[in-house]
Amino acid sequence: MTLSQPLSGAIEDGEHRLLVRVYYEDTDFTGLVYHANYLKFFERGRSDYLRLLGVHHHELKAHEDQIAFAVRHIDIQFLSPARIDDVVTVRTRMSRMRGAQFFLEQVCEREGTKLCESRIHVVCIDGEGRPRRLPKVFADALISSEKAMPANEKPA
Repeated sequence: MTLSQPLSGAIEDGEHRLLVRVYYEDTDFTGLVYHANYLKFFERGRSDYLRLLGVHHHELKAHEDQIAFAVRHIDIQFLSPARIDDVVTVRTRMSRMRGAQFFLEQVCEREGTKLCESRIHVVCIDGEGRPRRLPKVFADALISSEKAMPANEKPA
């Protein structure tokens, strides 16, 4: 069996793209994607984006500081519905990073049509739930993705 796209998606020009098929379990009784499931699609996009940057969740816990990422805030806009059997693309890009936090912009689209977009504020926390500066190895991986973004597309 061969995949036309790697299971974790791909990063091009500082943006991660992940294909997600909409299954029956993702929909409500009308056959449209239930609104909360876009959060699951975005979580998959964020997780695979970090994975491709070399930041693995199991390594965060195994890190000497036992850290984790926690979503602090999400701003989400629902624009158009996805339907059962659609294949949507979840696009993720780094917006900015400082100290213990980073900000991502995500879009869920179908054939170029935006269905949903979000801005996510993520914080790095220690085992006690307190903010913790991103360890250098992880911060460097996130910075490398931001540097790969074309200059004319970097957020202000």
